[in-house]
Amino acid sequence: MKKIILIAAMALMSVAAMAQDLKFGYVNFDELVMLMPEMDEARAALEENQKTNEEILMAMYQEYQSKMQAYEKNSATWTQAVREMKEKEIMQLEQNLQQNQQVLQQEIQQLQQSLYAPIYEKAQNAVNELAKAKGVSIVFEIKDLLYFNPEHGVNLTPEARTALNIPADRTLEKLQQEMQAKAQAAAAASQGN
Repeated sequence: MKKIILIAAMALMSVAAMAQDLKFGYVNFDELVMLMPEMDEARAALEENQKTNEEILMAMYQEYQSKMQAYEKNSATWTQAVREMKEKEIMQLEQNLQQNQQVLQQEIQQLQQSLYAPIYEKAQNAVNELAKAKGVSIVFEIKDLLYFNPEHGVNLTPEARTALNIPADRTLEKLQQEMQAKAQAAAAASQGN
């Protein structure tokens, strides 16, 4: 029995000693990724692709609307055969519209994944390199922690921002303001058309 207690005590002491040797780091990974210059380029590419897709769908929808209006206006004067042919044509347009909408949505998702993957990888590599250089054993995402005493860890975010070429004055708040201003300008431009 004494041997078991002695072994348990030694195990607890070794775990406590290892915990003291661990150096913890923390980072705001979402901030890093969102503010990276590469993310601006990815967002612009996605927006351009989304705009093109919307134009395609709008043209298809306008064709569908035009056919529907012609059908509603003229169906009373058409023969049964013409009416059935036009109904099939309208149904086919509606199906094509729905299918193309799904295909284009999947395309956007795939494009987003292909654009974002190298950005996340670059940010992860920067954090990994900084952690190694600082002798950090474990790095936590700061937003996932309920409580953390900053005195017991190393904040890797500022150095990671530098390593990832994020301007010092760029913040998530400024990014959000930029994106809102851009959205408002786009909305104003579309209303002007």
